[in-house]
Amino acid sequence: MELLLFFLTLIGAVCCQETFYGDQVLRIKVSNEDQLNKLRFLETLEHLKLDFWLRPSNPQIPVDIHVSFTSLQAVKVYLESRGIEYSIMIKDIQAMLDEERVEIELNRKLERNSKSFNLSMYHTLDEIYTQMDILASEYSGLVSKQQIGTSYEGRPMYVLKFSTGGINRPAIWLDSGIHAREWVTQATGLWIAHKLAADYGMDSAITSLLNNLDIYLLIVTNPDGYVFTHTDNRLWRKTRSKSAGSTCIGVDPNRNWNAGFGGPGASNNPCSDSYHGPQAESEVEVKSVVNFIKRHGNIKAFISIHSYSQLLMFPYGYKCTNVVDYSELNAVAESAASALTSLYGTAYTVGPICTVIYQASGGSIDWSYDYGIKYSFAFELRDTGAYGFLLPANQIIPTAEETWLGLKKICKHVQDNPY
Repeated sequence: MELLLFFLTLIGAVCCQETFYGDQVLRIKVSNEDQLNKLRFLETLEHLKLDFWLRPSNPQIPVDIHVSFTSLQAVKVYLESRGIEYSIMIKDIQAMLDEERVEIELNRKLERNSKSFNLSMYHTLDEIYTQMDILASEYSGLVSKQQIGTSYEGRPMYVLKFSTGGINRPAIWLDSGIHAREWVTQATGLWIAHKLAADYGMDSAITSLLNNLDIYLLIVTNPDGYVFTHTDNRLWRKTRSKSAGSTCIGVDPNRNWNAGFGGPGASNNPCSDSYHGPQAESEVEVKSVVNFIKRHGNIKAFISIHSYSQLLMFPYGYKCTNVVDYSELNAVAESAASALTSLYGTAYTVGPICTVIYQASGGSIDWSYDYGIKYSFAFELRDTGAYGFLLPANQIIPTAEETWLGLKKICKHVQDNPY
């Protein structure tokens, strides 16, 4: 009977989810600029409904494309006829999603039986928010929960503030989950929240950090999109706002900041996953963060956590010129990446966004840097493509642990180098 109830619960959980039977993720290796341009043309063919997980940028970086079963033959013929090399990175997306759903339900059952919160599984928005309340209650002398805004669909946007007291102290901003489907980022943010709360007073680095600086952590930057990934479409990336004159929903919230807005690497097509929106800061989720940062006035570091690709980047993305602080930011990023790699050997690439991934306008850390926050960084967490956005839950803790080592290096530098 117990097994039957489990499978009935599982069926109920997936009944409304969009399915991806037979869909594949192709990894494409290009050898020259001409082949890159052919891929960029492929990106314009809307009827194929291609989902570029990694976009065409330069011949040194692979391109990953989620291709629906109905478009697979056409895409493969297109690539083969033009001599473009590809391999199948994920053979069947739905099979991987089914495995993930079974794992989630099993973990949820184990969590209920143990009556303890499991940081090594993927949680819903409500579960994350409840855990934030518990942390704020359990560590009330250190942790508080603040609402900084409301999403398009009316969900609260909560930050956790870690502070040992004082007024308008210098602070570090951390956010995760700006792209809804990047589940390992929200899970990592939640792990970091527990780490900061539980280890203050015991871990000398955390104790020193919080004795001198405040930390603000926004675990779910895109709550509407995150809920949608749990209820309707696991691979949803954008917000859930409506676009005037279009039936397509949502804006890419990391193309919506007022930093080179509307430039290269962002789309003006509302149906695109990289749609920049009608104007900068049109998305209430973005505007809420901007308003908070401006009101605070003493944010010294702005760090955004994404996945996937194993990168640690700094500005610029909207233009391919080095920032004034290039040498310092590169040295800090190299040190952080080295610390991260030291735990499990996970290799990271370091550098400006435009160099290590692709030119992309309207990004958050470009905005924060131009606003005057020198220490602006973005992590792209595990992996390098085997699972992409569908990283198994058994990698949450290792990912969070190594990411924390990198973050700790950055935070220590900020603490030691006030400006």
